[in-house]
Amino acid sequence: MPHSQIGTDASRNPPSPSRAHLSELARLFLKLGTIAFGGPPAHIAMMEDEVVSRRNWLTREQFLDFLGAANLIPGPTSTEMAIHIGRVMAGWPGLLVSGICFILPATVMVGILAWAYVRYGSLPQVAGILYGVKPIVIAIIVQAVFKLARTAVKSVWLSVLGIAAVVATAMGTDQLLVLAAGGAVAGLAYWIRVKEKQGCLLAPALSKGSGVAGASIASMPFSMGSLFLVFLKIGAVLFGGGYVLVALLRANLVSGLGWITERQLLDAVAMGQVTPGPISTAATFIGYLVAGFPGAAVATIAIFLPAFVLVAISGPLVPRLRQSPLAGAILDGVNVAALALIAVVTWQLFRSAVVDWPTLLLFALSFLLLVRYRVNSVWLVLGGAAVGLGVLFLRR
Repeated sequence: MPHSQIGTDASRNPPSPSRAHLSELARLFLKLGTIAFGGPPAHIAMMEDEVVSRRNWLTREQFLDFLGAANLIPGPTSTEMAIHIGRVMAGWPGLLVSGICFILPATVMVGILAWAYVRYGSLPQVAGILYGVKPIVIAIIVQAVFKLARTAVKSVWLSVLGIAAVVATAMGTDQLLVLAAGGAVAGLAYWIRVKEKQGCLLAPALSKGSGVAGASIASMPFSMGSLFLVFLKIGAVLFGGGYVLVALLRANLVSGLGWITERQLLDAVAMGQVTPGPISTAATFIGYLVAGFPGAAVATIAIFLPAFVLVAISGPLVPRLRQSPLAGAILDGVNVAALALIAVVTWQLFRSAVVDWPTLLLFALSFLLLVRYRVNSVWLVLGGAAVGLGVLFLRR
């Protein structure tokens, strides 16, 4: 099937898995898992560039629909997007291949760093690499937000809803509540318009943050089974991104069980941030601390398993939702709210990444190369890492 046709038909009828599809999925997500620094917004931006702009596997609207669905279920959003794409392209085998290949590079890196941490007692120095990579990651996210917004913002009404979501997020409103409100308001607006057209509306109709995020669990002796269950629970209730992950890990593993210390928790989160791929690979680091490489494997499988199951359940429903006018309107509202969340996070990251003239120059040059010349983000990230190491060397 030509690539140009895949974006139209794939979400309804995933193509039969073939070695070509599976090998291409494996190559793409191994590459992204190796170079995707910067957290979920950067991962999603790179996926959009590869899957929509370069390969035409999905239309931009389909990509946004899956992004909205991924934001409404627990688990790491960018990993769930990889799983969605794999399912669309090659069914169940693609679902597994894409998700595993996206997770695997970071898992291996974090496992090696955990071994070095236990042996040497501190984190490796990665400041130079991050110095050069961060402003480029911000440029990648910004250009993706602009492209996705052109598709998501279909009316003046949706632009107003997006602005309201940005303001609410900037004021500290819970992310899940912003997403739910975006969908609810858009759905209500659609319902009112329909009723008005039908002449049935006689008078004006005036008249998640999850509570489990901080719940510690009872004292439990350590075993591989208990390790699996703890991280399975965390993966099943992980709404709201990295900050919620930190809260869940602290409540369960530091306060609740005492398996790790506060310092070890912070180091685990730092490992998830300084390596590419999903920050949830902090589970790999913690698993290694408490039970070596077997513990790292068990914790990693447990925290990501709910994402595979939930995408397998929800993925086939997304195209059907789009076929319903009311459900489609709700999905439009969720998509705009999700983009608002990404925009606010991008501004926060910009302030921490662009800290001087060299990083500002890296950001501006990267943005120009992406927008004007469509340079592959892989080369920009690798170039940024080289520049960062060079600057670190020169400043010594």
